[in-house]
Amino acid sequence: MSTIMPSSVQKHLKPTDFIVSKTDKRGNIIYGNQIFIEMSGHAEHELIGAPHSILRHPDMPAVVFQLLWERIKNRQEIFAYVKNLCKDGSYYWVFANVTATTDARGEVRDYHSVRRKPSQKAMDVIPDLYHKLLHAERNGGLEASKKLLITLLNDQGMDYDRFILSLQH
Repeated sequence: MSTIMPSSVQKHLKPTDFIVSKTDKRGNIIYGNQIFIEMSGHAEHELIGAPHSILRHPDMPAVVFQLLWERIKNRQEIFAYVKNLCKDGSYYWVFANVTATTDARGEVRDYHSVRRKPSQKAMDVIPDLYHKLLHAERNGGLEASKKLLITLLNDQGMDYDRFILSLQH
């Protein structure tokens, strides 16, 4: 697969749009609704079986995905703001809710994500925050980015969940 060069072209979800996708336990896409396919710019056959990271924008700090995977592997839901990369290099932001789907024995079967348009309040804060986290990551690794996130949350007097949800409401 060739590397996609990010552009400055942004796509926007409508307030009524919901993107839905499912991945297997390894993060490979097993389902995507029509809007997921359309927004990504990929054909359905290019997405199914591909790692969800096919949409990972280089502006996304790894600490966000580390937290996401920690939570969902422990059967905890997580909300996060994510900048996704489209096949043509454009991008779009989402407010994502990711959960584990379990079978009758309580074992994780797959992961389910529902995404919608982020609030303007979130878009006034998150891109700059992610830029800072990514800068820390590039200069000091994942631990530096994680430490900065914890410091920023402590300065706000909030945990991750309260902070993220406060930006959407």
